[in-house]
Amino acid sequence: MLGSGDGKTRSVVRNLTGSGWDFNMSRHRFHALEADMGPSYTVYNRRFMTLNYEHQDVVDGYWKLRQEAAVLHTGELPLAFEGPDAERLLDLLFTKDITKVKTMRCGYGLACYHDGGLIVDGVLMRLAADRFWYVQADGDFYSWARAHAVGMDVKISDPKVYVSQVQGPRSLDILASASASGKLPEPFGYFAVAKVDFGGQQVFITRTGYTNELGWEFYVEPHHDVEALWAHLETAGKPFGMTLFGLDSMHIRRIEAGILNAGTDFNETTTPFDVGLGRFVDMDKDHFIGKEALATAPKEPRSTGLKCPTAEPLIQGEVIIDGALAGRVTAGAFSPFLKHGTGIVLLDKPGYVAGTPLQVRCVDGALHDGELHDLPFYDAEALIPRGKAEQIPQRA
Repeated sequence: MLGSGDGKTRSVVRNLTGSGWDFNMSRHRFHALEADMGPSYTVYNRRFMTLNYEHQDVVDGYWKLRQEAAVLHTGELPLAFEGPDAERLLDLLFTKDITKVKTMRCGYGLACYHDGGLIVDGVLMRLAADRFWYVQADGDFYSWARAHAVGMDVKISDPKVYVSQVQGPRSLDILASASASGKLPEPFGYFAVAKVDFGGQQVFITRTGYTNELGWEFYVEPHHDVEALWAHLETAGKPFGMTLFGLDSMHIRRIEAGILNAGTDFNETTTPFDVGLGRFVDMDKDHFIGKEALATAPKEPRSTGLKCPTAEPLIQGEVIIDGALAGRVTAGAFSPFLKHGTGIVLLDKPGYVAGTPLQVRCVDGALHDGELHDLPFYDAEALIPRGKAEQIPQRA
């Protein structure tokens, strides 16, 4: 798995005054509107995505997400698939039966190489019978899809759509306030797609997110007036405490939720079964790329949670069990809500259970005592994003 430095320094992208070239990287459509906040960026799908803002504390951003509403302009990359063979191609590329995804609904899409190793994951939006957007995580899915579309009647393109997330317990209040109708679209259950009127502009939205909080995402197309759109959403969100926040704050919450990140928590060396995503593999399908390899692959997961009471686990830090190296940390953060270090670990072999004692390398460079923990750390039934858990956590 990819590491993230030495635990003492990090490399980020910053805006510099003057002309120049962004070296084929792409700025979010709202880039200019957040420039005065002093953003630091990472690169995701060759797009800049905000890590944090100069005068915003990461923990404050986390609590904004948990208690009110926060907006992240993401680096997610929608790819368009259109034509009579769009469904056939996507069903070949994904491990799950996507023919069951209804129009104006979403599905979770995992793609594997022929040997069963993971390429990427993302959310598949079905906009019509023969029209889809695949909102992919970081990775090169476009080339893979093109290579397997030979002989098929399908157009694959980058529609130049940018994705933003509105997440938190007041997010649906903001959606209703921003909508011309003054209410939520119907239906708009978990993983639904809708098109709404925001200040006279028609915008696709989905009931999805990367936090396991109540929330939705909206999709900015090339024809949208971004200044007018953001002004409209900002006005609607102000009474509910909505603010921008960065990926660093979201990172804490996604670890608590057990949401995996493509390229760090899994990659081409891991199968869906290795990282606990076996429920998204439909072995009853006639065929999909990687099926033959996955049929004989070990089914027991090696990825799990990690709790450290005294420190934040270091990404790529060693996990020691019974005095021997047993795996490495793939994600780590200190949870302000749980009040202990949290992490995701990829073990070298399966068979360990929650509560297994261990030592883990942490950001201070030392080994700390901890234990394995089930993922997610709480809300195992995903009641929060479904709107069925209304209790808002208090900041101590």
